[in-house]
Amino acid sequence: MRADNSAHLVISAHRRHELTRAKTLKSLHELDTAGTPVTFESVARHANVSRSWLYTQPDIRAEIERLRSLDRRAQPPKTPARQRGTEASLSRRLEIALAQNSNLTNDNQRLRGQLAQALGQLRAAGLTTTDGAAADPRQSSITIGPC
Repeated sequence: MRADNSAHLVISAHRRHELTRAKTLKSLHELDTAGTPVTFESVARHANVSRSWLYTQPDIRAEIERLRSLDRRAQPPKTPARQRGTEASLSRRLEIALAQNSNLTNDNQRLRGQLAQALGQLRAAGLTTTDGAAADPRQSSITIGPC
């Protein structure tokens, strides 16, 4: 009579099942962390398991469905670390933007002053009609100056 070695087969099958589950859960976590869309196909390809096996595992199936149902499109794509701005570079960009804003404010004030001066010169030159309304400014030879 042969010896019953089926216990070893059962232990081996159980060990292989647990290793496959661990590999699948690790792949699932890696895909989620990377921001890759989580689908049964992507998990099966990444973990090197079959899709049909994934469907037979209730907890893994539920987790894939939960992650898949999340609206990943609403979140901005994650920028790789090498492309993210440092605090110093962001601070410098803010300084430049504030300086440009200040320059534009100064230009605005200067142009408003030039416009007020030109309108005052028109008024002082008496370029008004008989009813007191201002004449057509296109007929005037006064220029505001370079912009």
